Amino acid sequence: MRRRGRWENAPLDPARRNQPGACAPLYPARRNRTAGKLFLMELQEEMSTSDVVLLLGSVPERTADLVYWLDEARLRYRHGPAFPTLGSLIAHLADAAPKVDALLRHAHLDGQTTADVRAAIDPGHDQELTQPLQEALEDFARVRRRTVDLLHGWGKAEWERAVTDPRGGEMNLLEVCRLVAKHEMAHVAQVRNLSALLPEPRDLGPIPPAGVNGQ
Repeated sequence: MRRRGRWENAPLDPARRNQPGACAPLYPARRNRTAGKLFLMELQEEMSTSDVVLLLGSVPERTADLVYWLDEARLRYRHGPAFPTLGSLIAHLADAAPKVDALLRHAHLDGQTTADVRAAIDPGHDQELTQPLQEALEDFARVRRRTVDLLHGWGKAEWERAVTDPRGGEMNLLEVCRLVAKHEMAHVAQVRNLSALLPEPRDLGPIPPAGVNGQ
């Protein structure tokens, strides 16, 4: 029997986002059954191919739901020396997406049998966003749509195609995609937690009127 862990990832009501213990979702369910399945999906140790595709396709939307309201200061805010910034997490997800897409395409279309899976999934966390947030989110979503379109056409033989990672050994493409999905969902949870703990903007009150001669 497989163990399960529940993921609940509705965006928080902006009015309560930074309040201690804020957890009320902005909306209780998605608009349709498929999206609702994504919203309440349980990550499993042995995700099916359809679960993997649904999860991978949902990551850009989940991320955008959590960060669309962030300004530059919040994107660069660091909760502590050991914590990444939200901007670096978004950059990490957006940077990994085309690498994962290329790995899957080379294995599927070119018959490539070796791949550095870890380098594609986890390319590094030391970079900040180098483009506006909205552009980064749109690029991430566009690349991921291409990947999902590729995966939708796969049968059993494609999913079971093996690749060899010099550091991780042999695995099939379903196992690769499971690793990607779990890695990205962990980052989505990280983004959710860090964005919920951002400090409140300081209100210093109205600017006092200047006196005579600007004094």
